[in-house]
Amino acid sequence: MSMNSQQLRELGWKSCFQQQLTSDEEGQLLQRQLLTVRVGAHFGSRVLCLEAAEEFCVPISLTEACGELAVGDWVLLDAPTHRAVRRLERQSIVARKSAGDRPQWQLIAANLDTLFIVSSCDHDFNPSRLERYLSLAADADVQPVVVLTKADLAADVAQLRHEVTALKRDVIVEAVDAREPEQAAVLAEWCGVGQTVALVGSSGVGKSTLAMSLGAPALATQEVRQDDSKGRHTTTARWLHRLTAGGLLMDTPGMRELQLSDCESGIAEVFDDVLLLAQACRFADCSHQSEPGCAVQAAVESGTLDDRRFRSYLKLISEQAHNAKSLRQRRYESRKQGQFYKSVMSAKRQKKQGDF
Repeated sequence: MSMNSQQLRELGWKSCFQQQLTSDEEGQLLQRQLLTVRVGAHFGSRVLCLEAAEEFCVPISLTEACGELAVGDWVLLDAPTHRAVRRLERQSIVARKSAGDRPQWQLIAANLDTLFIVSSCDHDFNPSRLERYLSLAADADVQPVVVLTKADLAADVAQLRHEVTALKRDVIVEAVDAREPEQAAVLAEWCGVGQTVALVGSSGVGKSTLAMSLGAPALATQEVRQDDSKGRHTTTARWLHRLTAGGLLMDTPGMRELQLSDCESGIAEVFDDVLLLAQACRFADCSHQSEPGCAVQAAVESGTLDDRRFRSYLKLISEQAHNAKSLRQRRYESRKQGQFYKSVMSAKRQKKQGDF
């Protein structure tokens, strides 16, 4: 593609992005009339762009042609002006419903290879929360790896591992003390040259400490408060860091709330055991609540299916259906509002031209 193609590969450039380029764009890239950049971070009114040989910021106003950008996106920029020409189609996108009652999406990361789902081995450990993250990763078709931190403080790490492996078939689990680089080295296979990984999890579970153990730039981290296990360091923005091993790692702010939307396929993949049981229900549209002949309820009563897992499944499918409906309604209202605005502006133009 250019003399900087190897450097682009180190930024995560893959054939799926190369194939999207037109012959004209390839020519302009060779002549440096266009730049291929990756979104490295958002700073309010500016976007950090990672290029093969340098990093620079552009005003958010210059990226309007691309719509909302996520950290990890690939964008073509006009070289002289740094104005965005277009965003390349994403290999993957991890998104959630925005926190609170706002019916809108929040983009978390784009074009990931791996999602490190971080949970500490103390009272932060929560199987139902892990199921949410696993559903998010499955829906985005991103490889999940559950990372249990503070393993040195756990009374029974093997039991915690067992609980995680029961959440999803073939899920990978690694237990580490994030303060020890040699332990974090077990994660190195997902952090090689050209690979992109993101850390997600609650505040205080050791994401930033883990990031530094993997070779990310140093971040100020204070001691954890003993009463609630929360660290003093707070990541306030998603930032794509270059790792010493050649990969890229995104440290994300702690999520107090992770609501799913349009995530039905991800939930189905994580809870495939529940769906398998549901095939034996008397009614095809069984809600697994009070219908007679419900095989899922029977499995819960017999102990074959854990009651916590069953309730987690019901909560997630109900939540994602509600949020998906709210977001669709908001998109419909936004389109109607846009159409009304266009009709008003058109009428004004016609009036000025004397067409009335």
